Amino acid sequence: MSAQIIDGKTIAGKIREEIKEEVENLKKKGHVPSLAAIQVGEDPGSTVYIRSQRRSCEKVGIEYKLHQFDTTISQKEMSEFIQKLNGDKGVSGIILQMPLPQALDARTLQATIHPDKDVEGVSAANMGMVVFGRPILGPCTAMAIMELIKSTGVDLYGKEAVMVGHSDIVGKPTALLLLDKFVTISVCHIATGERGTLPEYVKRAEILIVAVGKAHLIKGEWIREGAIVIDVGINRVEGKIVGDVEFEEAKERASYITPVPGGVGPVTTAILLKNTIEATKLRIR
Repeated sequence: MSAQIIDGKTIAGKIREEIKEEVENLKKKGHVPSLAAIQVGEDPGSTVYIRSQRRSCEKVGIEYKLHQFDTTISQKEMSEFIQKLNGDKGVSGIILQMPLPQALDARTLQATIHPDKDVEGVSAANMGMVVFGRPILGPCTAMAIMELIKSTGVDLYGKEAVMVGHSDIVGKPTALLLLDKFVTISVCHIATGERGTLPEYVKRAEILIVAVGKAHLIKGEWIREGAIVIDVGINRVEGKIVGDVEFEEAKERASYITPVPGGVGPVTTAILLKNTIEATKLRIR
């Protein structure tokens, strides 16, 4: 058996079409969705992501404004600038590009962004809405994972899922979103690996999500027959981009699997745009 590839680009395209229609309707009513991005320094990875954001926004009609700062900017100055954007009625959403210089406290600055403009969905308030099962501006990658799983058409009720990785913005919120669908969820992390029990957890997963950032951590032979595999990892090995799962081996056992690249990434960007639309609606209420 060879798995069906979950095409993130196609799913993202469908989401963008829905967004484009919503943008047109909002503009007819005099409301222009806009995304303000903040970049400190010139990190190459961040610059690539910014270009992708800009192109995606242009495709659906969302205004995109990049605010660039030198690495000498202070915590106080950056906090004051974010507060200025919070009060700007022409700004729907704010995204703080990572990485930031060591002199800046990323968590504190992200917390400065008003929850209604936190389109990345990483504020305590928006994470709290995930806990209650009512995310409005949910964390982008976690929401993208749910969209990818939904695309399979598989009934989630009672399924056994394993989340490998317990980061604040991917692992934890994804586990909560699955729990809200009555999925039985296990979360694995570094201690699971140290105990040597990771393969046992993976082998029983009907739904497997991996977000660690370690190339080929999950061996194909561990995958349960017929499992849904969502690979969030992005790693560079010998000039190639690969995921956290041994793709070729895993796809022979899984029923559905996401590729890397072309799986989670495009949908995550589409969710960022979707959140920008939701933030626009919050602004005009």
